[in-house]
Amino acid sequence: MTTLLVTGATGALGRRVYDRAAATGWNTVGTYFAAAEGSAELRLDIRDRAAVDAALRDLRPAAVIHTAAGRDRGDWRSIADGAAHVALAAAAVGARLVHVSSDAIFSGREVHYTEDALPDPTYRYGAAKAAAETAVQAIAPAAVLVRTSTIVGGGRGAHEVLTHALASGARTGYLFTDEIRMPVHVDDLADALLELAATGDVRGPLHVTGPEPVSRHALGLMVAARDGLDPASIPAARSADVMPGRPLDVRLDCTLARSLLRTTLRPASQFMTQPVR
Repeated sequence: MTTLLVTGATGALGRRVYDRAAATGWNTVGTYFAAAEGSAELRLDIRDRAAVDAALRDLRPAAVIHTAAGRDRGDWRSIADGAAHVALAAAAVGARLVHVSSDAIFSGREVHYTEDALPDPTYRYGAAKAAAETAVQAIAPAAVLVRTSTIVGGGRGAHEVLTHALASGARTGYLFTDEIRMPVHVDDLADALLELAATGDVRGPLHVTGPEPVSRHALGLMVAARDGLDPASIPAARSADVMPGRPLDVRLDCTLARSLLRTTLRPASQFMTQPVR
């Protein structure tokens, strides 16, 4: 049975990748950092190059899907250095590497972005993700870099958790009406990542998101409707007024992914009407 290593298997995306991989016949190994949870059985600190090297030498996976990115979105050592460590170790054992990146590498000034667009991040998380891409491409040029957007649909996505916290008053803040993203269902993204892990024909950046631009606030209202929350409890504001300088409208062109993948990338207006499984 072919071995697949999923880094960050306790996260919303990593957990779903692990579960769907195991269901389709991979011998799947998931990593965790803080605590073994669910599918994750191998403790791994991706900031520790020697530990990453040792783990991949022992496992000899055919493919690695790198979803781990640290617990802090500004954690450069996990996001940038960690990606480099995983790429080095994957290259050393000849493993196919699928690296998960983000639309945060773009400023939003151009709005529409194809795979050949150059990163121009405006905040630390985006800069770290851009640095990670540079490292991965330099170390493992055959790797595929999957740039995605807001991941929802499973109930554990950051936007879903934030919406519930705001609605309950557990957190203060807003969902922005002027920040536009291309939400993707966690299952669709997981299936796309597994497709890419199984083939070496795709390399370099690939945009994988849903096809529908949605504001963060509008997406919060979809979460509220799906989960029975009061829509009036979802606070709205303009990012330009509250946190100027953040990327506003970022839309990844997924024409290439749609031509390459069997997986259907559904719009949020479709999948957000379905209950969480």
